[in-house]
Amino acid sequence: MGRITARRPITRITVSDTDGDNERRRSDTLAVEEPLEIRVGGTSLAITMRTPGHDVELAVGFLVSEGVIARGSDFRSAIHCGGPGTGAVGISSAENTYNVLDVTLDAGVAPPDPDLARNFYTTSSCGLCGKASIEAVETVSSYDVRADAATVSAALLTTFPDTLRAQQDVFDKTGGLHAAGLFDANTGELVVLREDVGRHNAVDKVVGWAVLNDRLPLSGHVLMVSGRASFELVQKAVMAGIPMLSAVSAPSSLAVELADASGLTLVGFLRGASMNVYTHPERVTTSVRRREPVSTAS
Repeated sequence: MGRITARRPITRITVSDTDGDNERRRSDTLAVEEPLEIRVGGTSLAITMRTPGHDVELAVGFLVSEGVIARGSDFRSAIHCGGPGTGAVGISSAENTYNVLDVTLDAGVAPPDPDLARNFYTTSSCGLCGKASIEAVETVSSYDVRADAATVSAALLTTFPDTLRAQQDVFDKTGGLHAAGLFDANTGELVVLREDVGRHNAVDKVVGWAVLNDRLPLSGHVLMVSGRASFELVQKAVMAGIPMLSAVSAPSSLAVELADASGLTLVGFLRGASMNVYTHPERVTTSVRRREPVSTAS
């Protein structure tokens, strides 16, 4: 796994009322978390904490989310670079730590607005931390997901969490990574899966994969995430032209508002045979549609 995982000695304690507490030393596998500085044309744009691997996809997906690029032809190249100030703790700055990635855009693409620059660390659980205002993230998408006529059967949708979980190789070793998977809404095929300590990074890697394979917009697909559905994940889906986002946990109120306004179908608590469809339920088909009255009890 290389730098994706790391081994550390731990003390494992088992509490017992009958035999007394037990302690033993052992090694544990951890998910690696390191900073990645994203530069565009040599100018720093953002620093995020991520699991190393698929860094180009992460950077390109991030640029889609921020409205800097919208298609594969907007991207020219990317290179990891080192030098003074780029070394991780305990590593000589003369070495390339692969924690700085410089992206080159196509000649006809405008560079990012300086106001977009986020020259500070975001946490691995919240890519929005530090945004000056909500208006700064309400980027206009190049794609209209409202016009996407894709549908997915509820029965097929219920298979996505198990399929996603079965492909989480690093999670099996560490228990510490989020996953994002792109599914074909018609066939249920898992097209691509990425893992990361940050759920927003995992989604960026999926979108970046699509950009590098010239597959935007991602019409007719479902984005499945292993955690909750935040405002930022809805935004990333809309920016990539994905009409449906499903999550095993809860969405936030702002995520639901954005999904409703953007025309995206948002599914939460997708577990076992049930789910909550928060917006645009017409895309989720059932064999027999029965509607129970909505409870208004407090």
